Amino acid sequence: MENTTEQESQYARSLIEASRDPLVTININGKITDMNQATANITGISREKLTNTDFFDYFTEPQKAREVYQEVFAKGSVADSPLTLRHKNGKLTDVLFNGSVYRDNKGKVLGVVIVARDVTEQKKIATELTEAKVFAELSQGIAEEAQSKAEKATEIAEKATVIAEDAVKAKQMFLSNMSHEIRTPMNAIIGFTKVVLKTDLTEKQKEYLSAIKVSGDALIVLINDILDLAKVDAGKMTFEHTPFKMASSLSAMLHLFETKIQEKNLVLVKEYDSKIPDVLVGDPVRLHQIILNLVSNAVKFTSEGKITVKASLLDEDEEKATIKFSVSDTGIGISEHKKENIFENFQQATSGTSRLYGGTGLGLAIVKQLVESQHGTIDVNSKVDEGSTFSFTLSFTKTKAEAESETEMEKLDEEVKNIKILVVEDIALNQLLMKTVLEDFGFEPDIADNGKIALEKLQHKEYDIILMDLQMPEMNGFEATEFIRNKMNSQIPIIALTADVTTVDLAKCKSVGMNDYIAKPVDERLLYHKIIGYVKKPGKQLKQEPELVVEQEDVRCVNLEYLNRRTKSNPVLMMEMISLYLEQTPPLISSMVKSHKAKDWTVLHKAVHKMIPSFSIVGLNPDFENMAKKIQDYARAKTQEHEISDLVSQLEKVCMQACKELETEYLTIKNKKNGVLS
Repeated sequence: MENTTEQESQYARSLIEASRDPLVTININGKITDMNQATANITGISREKLTNTDFFDYFTEPQKAREVYQEVFAKGSVADSPLTLRHKNGKLTDVLFNGSVYRDNKGKVLGVVIVARDVTEQKKIATELTEAKVFAELSQGIAEEAQSKAEKATEIAEKATVIAEDAVKAKQMFLSNMSHEIRTPMNAIIGFTKVVLKTDLTEKQKEYLSAIKVSGDALIVLINDILDLAKVDAGKMTFEHTPFKMASSLSAMLHLFETKIQEKNLVLVKEYDSKIPDVLVGDPVRLHQIILNLVSNAVKFTSEGKITVKASLLDEDEEKATIKFSVSDTGIGISEHKKENIFENFQQATSGTSRLYGGTGLGLAIVKQLVESQHGTIDVNSKVDEGSTFSFTLSFTKTKAEAESETEMEKLDEEVKNIKILVVEDIALNQLLMKTVLEDFGFEPDIADNGKIALEKLQHKEYDIILMDLQMPEMNGFEATEFIRNKMNSQIPIIALTADVTTVDLAKCKSVGMNDYIAKPVDERLLYHKIIGYVKKPGKQLKQEPELVVEQEDVRCVNLEYLNRRTKSNPVLMMEMISLYLEQTPPLISSMVKSHKAKDWTVLHKAVHKMIPSFSIVGLNPDFENMAKKIQDYARAKTQEHEISDLVSQLEKVCMQACKELETEYLTIKNKKNGVLS
């Protein structure tokens, strides 16, 4: 090799380095004299450190490697001897040892050239193939036994399925009962708080009562999130878009912590940016829930110092305002490597946190979900033993509308008075609450302790509507409704008052003939709206579908308040939306009428399904949407009853009238846009 030219030497070196397999030269004493980069890679040791070391030390069986090396000297070469190389970190590589002696120009043996071919993958495949063959032979021998076991397994699986289904039903029943048990006292707490808020109070009393109501509302939202399994499993959350006063809303919520903060000798600092618009559109209850969790954490983990709650205007344009909220404390803090985990379910910063401070570790996970579901961001800065700052940003829509007062009821319809209402409820506290609320509306409530008493009252007195609780002794709400519909043949509107908001219960309400439901705790505005919707005129005999009847042509159908709000009163956009409605609705009406006459249930279902989304856009009463859904139900069941004919006729009439009204609205908007006086 010494007599080769420099060019030949470089060429040979290039060939050696191009090999992906380890290539090593070893002298007659077994020491490494040269190697390629693949050798350094497979051992994890640099070339410098490999040079002049014992080649056999890098094998799992050094003695076996030495014997193969000696065989090369004896035979002149050796091929495909299996050995295993060891990397310095312990990784093993199966190789085939190939060697040949090399000599000087006088024929003297100088050493051995070794190539170690990596066969790890091939060996793995071969092993798997062998195992597969073994398993195949074994499986053939036990085929008959497996067949009999399979039959037994099927039987066991069927029993397991029944058990699993029973478990699901049991869980559903448990959640339903838990929902009822929690919501029943909450109904009274929130309901009577609203009642007291309507009385003459000092400003301080109003603040404290508002704080109680805010807390109750936040608790109900939390109950909803935990108990509504379908929503939790799907990761779905809905958010309100209502005008509210940010400053007073946060102030009322922070009142909840005054006592606890005073007990721990802490200071609560509130910093509120005066540049934040007075009224914003968003979800105040969800915002309370976020702040509530963060402040609760801050108070829990702080033994001295202060809690600072800050709200500052981060960005603002014509349509929205982005606000940064932060909750800072001087508490125990969070170590750097724990920050990422604290937002995960059931996680707390240390294993001893739950034992020392209590809690489930769900609070921050809920906060993160609430913030990010509203397209916001959340962050934490913290130092151990110095404190933490949790910051989040949310965007709110700006509005010129006034925020709804929690204590004020919408203006009552003066024409609708003296409505006779039968309240079927077994809990005295809820009876008193409903009586108080309904009398405030100017209605005439009558109370029945259970379904059986309600039936007796219906025999001797006429009522305009029934508010029916579901879970009662003697006779529950489902049984009472079935009797009213099937035995008494009465079509009096029945609204379920239910703390059970599971899908199963709502389906059952519908199946027994209830018209509607309201979840407890009862929202007064919703209750009033539904009662008025079902009882159009006082003293008038109610027909089968009283809430759906259009009394006369000149009663206005459409209400463009929603369209105005969504388009920000942009005339071009409003005209476009109205045009789309006028374009798509008449053909759908025609399709509905024709398919009903032809008893083509599939086409009928499709036509009505396409009509429904537009109802809320043009402000049609929700009752008409209920009517359309009822037609869908009949079409799905392929049932030709007298009632469906009336429903189709009424819906046709309403939609055609809506079209006429919208044509007039279109011209009015167009004239105003063009500066023409109408």
